[in-house]
Amino acid sequence: MAELKGLAGARERWVSTGGIELCVAELGDPTRPTVVLVHGYPDSKEVWSEVAERLADRFHVVLYDVRGHGRSTAPTPLRGGFTLEKLTDDFLAVADAVSPDEPVHLVGHDWGSVQSWEFATVRRTEGRIASFTSMSGPSLDHFGHWIKKRMARPTPRGVGQLLGQGAKSWYVYMLHTPVLPELAWRGPLGKRWPKILERMEKVPAGDYPTPSLPSDAAHGAWLYRDNVRARLSRPRADAYAHVPVQLVLPLGDIFLSERLYDELELWAPGLVRRTLSAKHWVPRTRPDQLSAWISEFVLANEEREAGVPAQRTKATGKHAERFGGQLVLVTGAGSGIGRATAFAFAEAGARVVAVDRDTESAARTAEMAQLIGAPQAWAETVDVSDEQAMEKLAEKVAAEYGIVDVLVNNAGIGLSGSFFDTTPEDWKKVLDVNLWGVIHGCRLFGKQMAERGQGGHIVNTASAAAFQPSKALPAYSTSKAAVLMLSECLRAELAGQGIGVSAICPGLVNTNITATARFAGVDAEEEKRRQKKSSRLYGLRNYPPEKVADAILTAVVRNQAVVPVTPEARGAHLMSRFMPKALRAVARLEPPL
Repeated sequence: MAELKGLAGARERWVSTGGIELCVAELGDPTRPTVVLVHGYPDSKEVWSEVAERLADRFHVVLYDVRGHGRSTAPTPLRGGFTLEKLTDDFLAVADAVSPDEPVHLVGHDWGSVQSWEFATVRRTEGRIASFTSMSGPSLDHFGHWIKKRMARPTPRGVGQLLGQGAKSWYVYMLHTPVLPELAWRGPLGKRWPKILERMEKVPAGDYPTPSLPSDAAHGAWLYRDNVRARLSRPRADAYAHVPVQLVLPLGDIFLSERLYDELELWAPGLVRRTLSAKHWVPRTRPDQLSAWISEFVLANEEREAGVPAQRTKATGKHAERFGGQLVLVTGAGSGIGRATAFAFAEAGARVVAVDRDTESAARTAEMAQLIGAPQAWAETVDVSDEQAMEKLAEKVAAEYGIVDVLVNNAGIGLSGSFFDTTPEDWKKVLDVNLWGVIHGCRLFGKQMAERGQGGHIVNTASAAAFQPSKALPAYSTSKAAVLMLSECLRAELAGQGIGVSAICPGLVNTNITATARFAGVDAEEEKRRQKKSSRLYGLRNYPPEKVADAILTAVVRNQAVVPVTPEARGAHLMSRFMPKALRAVARLEPPL
């Protein structure tokens, strides 16, 4: 077997089927479970390269060029050569060649998903497929029934859904016109397509698309002409999945409406749904997330088939559909709100990067995160006030784990004392951690999110002290007020790029920040006494950090701007808006220390 260019370490073979020669690439250990990746239109197998390379550490990964695409040959004549029945023949030929004795795990994108729905629902493939992961491509049979139901009993909502999907399907009508699609793809459209993808979908440049794109797209027009009208007008009544199905639903897909999948559980009982803040070409823009979900689903089904009790804890959090597989980075994750937040995202199935200046605490958080649901978790030791260290962290995370989907800038320190007792060194330390740490995180990881172009969310932990002045907390309150305003400014700037920004403002929460807080203007003994008293007061209040963590996840889901947490924080927020004079009077009171 030859090594295939564009896929590092891939082995190439040819599979014959019905007069067609299919180009097949393999990566990974052939003795492990086989995962078959099927590409869409107008792609070739190289669309999967980054996903395949990530999966190859765990699985035997197989990619093939669909007939008429890439290095596979095209049928003669083209008309009638791309029916779902013939595409099923191709799949079975590939599956028999690469995994003759064991069923394969099927993954499809776009038209690769459309045809894979056929494979997963026809009787002749029973026993050859172990699981199916679908993205950005519905079953034509399910689509046909979806249309018929809304036309048979029209309602304003149903008609709106039909019109909405009809508008998104404009390209389908164009591809049914004779000759013109071929001329366009072999002419100006084929030349401009990489730039169009880069601009509209934020697909990174590189070895994709391959030079065969013009002919791939011209041949692939027959996928639509041979199948769409026939199946939509006469959908099969028995199109029930005979394998476990995982649906990955990109929320920003400009070609397919979310509503198409509203009734999918009728056709695929036990369906696992995943939502993703991304556009259509997720194999290129979100390979890290996809590989995590595919791995989790494949391993879960392998365990079930083997009758082995699951060794991995499944995500049980209430936001698992939203955050499952996403990459979340939390600073100050070694304890308190940061650790509770890392755990909450882990319970929702997110991959977690736990960042703290204390190495052991970060490692413990990452270890526990995996035990309670995170498919992967890593610990990183960084002082967030160190700009160069944060730059190295951002580079490492992007290179080794992927682009962060949710950033939680939580690291912070406390400082109490009057303005004149607070030294310039005290001010610098508080601002370096509480403000500059947030600025570094937003600047570095936020920029990566923006450049990826697939959205994301930034959460900055401020405080009720951001809008509640106090004579005892001038430095701390100033730092948190700055974080609040920074969050508001960033929210305005990044809204157009699909990146949300939330400021979380807790009140009195039972964490260890009081035990490590500094007290300016007093000696070491008095500082220790005040730390103990503060910890006791916060302990009596006993508001758990887990409730703040829950508020953080909710803020991301709802894209909330400012979230006061705890009753006193909500009260102070209301007073700052409607009773500022009363709040200023409260600020003059002596603290209970």
